[in-house]
Amino acid sequence: MPGWNASDIPDQSGRVAVVTGANSGIGYVTARELARRGARVVLACRSEARGAEAVSRIAAEVPGADVEFAPLDLGDLKSVREFAESCAPERIDLLINNAGVMALPYARTADGFETQFGVNHLGHFALTGLLLPRIENVDGARIVTVSSGLHALANIDIGDLNSERRYRRWIAYGRSKTANLLFVHELVRRLAGRGSGVVAAAAHPGYASTNLQTAGPQLEGRRGAERAMLLANRVVAQPAESGALPTLYAATAPGVRPDSFTGPRILAWRGAPARSWRAPWTLNDVAGERLWVASEQLTGVTYGSR
Repeated sequence: MPGWNASDIPDQSGRVAVVTGANSGIGYVTARELARRGARVVLACRSEARGAEAVSRIAAEVPGADVEFAPLDLGDLKSVREFAESCAPERIDLLINNAGVMALPYARTADGFETQFGVNHLGHFALTGLLLPRIENVDGARIVTVSSGLHALANIDIGDLNSERRYRRWIAYGRSKTANLLFVHELVRRLAGRGSGVVAAAAHPGYASTNLQTAGPQLEGRRGAERAMLLANRVVAQPAESGALPTLYAATAPGVRPDSFTGPRILAWRGAPARSWRAPWTLNDVAGERLWVASEQLTGVTYGSR
């Protein structure tokens, strides 16, 4: 793992990858680098215009790349089901649950869920469950879910998953990223129980310069906060190309273990991929099972069925 970079990605010829939120940031870099190594890549994005533009950019940067756009809005379970039923490949080697939102003002998804919890966790929970039949019988298949070092801000509140009692944007973000890690933890346990060889793992980018940081301030018109985020991205953050490496490592490197959590080596902030610290509550079996049951009830997606 020391010094691992994109040139170390094994040949991906013949493999099929689905990357959510692949039109920008680390999702875009992830999709581009998988395509560069020969994978067929589906860019699952909410915006058709931005998704199509990303496909064109990858085609220009990687001549001969096999990439395509498919519509997916993780904040709308109808869209998630439509993607699974009509747009997803019949065989999937890599599912990269990358898309996410961060520290937004309070809002609800199309299905009435608090947006950060609904998009970051429930959308990917439903998507993974609906696509699992296309993943589980593929030799060497992996599911990688992108969390954050900021999961350490908060454990989930199983009695208030939608932050209805009190909404604090950063706490809600931390809870959604904790939910990502608990999802992976419980998914690993359930896959092992049914004898599946699929590897489910998690990754995080550290502090990478993407549009994730500025989306919240832009929505609220907080120009000062937006300028501060842009300055931090220029001065402190690592580029998206570096931020994508932990995801790419978890998706492609030999020997990645189920339920591993990969992030940047230097203070979990920047640098080459390495094993990352995670809060002990993200390894709690009881919490993982309770979140799973609640997620099935909220989404209507039960794993093993469509």
